[in-house]
Amino acid sequence: MSSPSVRRHGAGAIPNFLRYWLPVAVWMGLVFSASADSQSFHHSSIYFEPLVRWLFPQLSPAQVEALHHAFRKTCHLTEYGVLAWLLWRAIRKPLKRDARPWRWPEAGLALALVFAYAASDELHQVFVPNRTAQISDVLIDTSGGVAALLLLWLRWKIFKPS
Repeated sequence: MSSPSVRRHGAGAIPNFLRYWLPVAVWMGLVFSASADSQSFHHSSIYFEPLVRWLFPQLSPAQVEALHHAFRKTCHLTEYGVLAWLLWRAIRKPLKRDARPWRWPEAGLALALVFAYAASDELHQVFVPNRTAQISDVLIDTSGGVAALLLLWLRWKIFKPS
């Protein structure tokens, strides 16, 4: 019987990469392509704003715009929460009925990578026409990572295998 460390680092390196790191790379590619869209605000507004106006016709244009802004920032939070989960998963390589204790260094590494990617994403936006880099977006993105990792920790605390 092979130990978990042999299964993770032995002859199965390629399957492990495909299982754990390929989803991270694909998600990062999606985030990067979204941030390369110079018309991203317009693209989301053509769907979001008519829906809000239909659901809430009494809202003023300023209120609809504020909701659209909040929606976009929530999307930032969510996309980086997913990235944090994928990174944690790739770093930890969880197994079925994993009895290993929660390790904050694994979560910390995932969060550091989320922060670095969020910062590089904002730097990338400096070079995209009609886009601006904002430190507040890095903080929102990193907050999404924090929230996802705290949810993972809470899930582990509640459902940890005995």
